[in-house]
Amino acid sequence: MGSIADNLTSVRARIATAAKDCGRDPLSIKLVAVSKTKAIEGIREAFAAGQRVFGENYAQELRRKADALADLPIEWHCIGHLQKNKAKLVASGIAWIETIDSLDIAQALEQRVTETINTLIEVNVGGEITKSGVLPEKVPHLLSQLQSLKKVTVRGLMCIPPYDPNPEKSRPFYQKMRKLLLSTNLNELSMGMSHDFEVAISEGATIIRVGEALFGPR
Repeated sequence: MGSIADNLTSVRARIATAAKDCGRDPLSIKLVAVSKTKAIEGIREAFAAGQRVFGENYAQELRRKADALADLPIEWHCIGHLQKNKAKLVASGIAWIETIDSLDIAQALEQRVTETINTLIEVNVGGEITKSGVLPEKVPHLLSQLQSLKKVTVRGLMCIPPYDPNPEKSRPFYQKMRKLLLSTNLNELSMGMSHDFEVAISEGATIIRVGEALFGPR
């Protein structure tokens, strides 16, 4: 692979092409650079190349990197399953929690954050027992429960479909997510990764999470 800067240019070109192919504005799609397990230096390199939004899977790693890079105006996203007892680690300096799947986790955040925080409901769109997330049919109930919270603002939905190297295999799941979003009053849809984000964009993704195509294999 090339440098992180070169990879970022390539990914942005792919985003622009995918967006234009389905009549969308490329600027309507937020790129989250997934920096899980990557060194601080790599994040700084990506930032220097123009990337401003980064995502981490583990609360401890997210907290450590957010603190170490506090000199940079990074928009941090928590994109991994968040345990209730780890809520304190993401209660400050984190812009988005993309993986709310229970009232308990949302309430734990509500008790700890000092300002409003953007969140997404994680949907287990494939019904996989090995993955976290609420089942699609349970989303309306969870959404109604979260309405009473003052500082935890639900902005949309997030999913990780069953993995298949063929990106077209993700399409039915992304179509299901788009229809689910349309049944709500939400407007953000986080879906699509390095191998299939073009398909996700064509099905309405507003946030994509890209790691390997930017930083190389873990």
